[in-house]
Amino acid sequence: MKLLVTIVLALCSTTQAVDFKAIVHAGKKFTVCRVDLRKEKLQLFLKDDQDQPLRSFATLDAWLQKKGEKLTLAMNAGMYHGDFSPVGLCVADRKQLAPVNLANGEGNFFLKPNGIFLISDQGAKVIKSEEYPTLKEKVELATQSGPLLLRNGVEHPAFNPESKNQLFRNGVGVASPHEVIFAISEEIVSFHELATLFRDVLKCPDALFLDGTVSSLYAPPLKRSDKKMDLGPMIGVTTKP
Repeated sequence: MKLLVTIVLALCSTTQAVDFKAIVHAGKKFTVCRVDLRKEKLQLFLKDDQDQPLRSFATLDAWLQKKGEKLTLAMNAGMYHGDFSPVGLCVADRKQLAPVNLANGEGNFFLKPNGIFLISDQGAKVIKSEEYPTLKEKVELATQSGPLLLRNGVEHPAFNPESKNQLFRNGVGVASPHEVIFAISEEIVSFHELATLFRDVLKCPDALFLDGTVSSLYAPPLKRSDKKMDLGPMIGVTTKP
């Protein structure tokens, strides 16, 4: 078994209840963003007022500023089709924009079990997609992706610690009902490395993979606004300027 070495490098910045840190885990660099839901509200964004896909952090921030808000954190939030519509479940402001997808197929999204990150009247959680139809809570926000990195501390059975399948990747984990943690790799990583980051370092028993090559972060305190390619669903925190 490889020795996993984790070093917290520095506290980069704190913006109200959003905390940014640079972390090295298993010899790989990550940027980690913690959100305290007791002080901040996460929102899911997909389209503007004309029902057009927002596609980028810059467009999203400009759209929000017209509404008297400012984007303080954002990340890509799940896989999407060529027209930027979500592949799976998408709920924003308690409105379902796309249904849960329990189909079988090819690609990371369909590497079962896949999962759903959601915020309900009971707080944040990550669940298996199959659990969603029986959920009794009032869901405020939800996004589906795959594969599921962790459920109850158990790593996805398909992950291989020796895997050569490595890409830039990002995901979301839940440390408690009020603490949500986003992580994005700054170099190529395996699913196993991302999963163990959430479980062993960030202490999240449940975590979900968001995407690979498109992995993007918007973080003004880090002077960062990634523009790799156009995005579908985006998740973020806003403040009043």
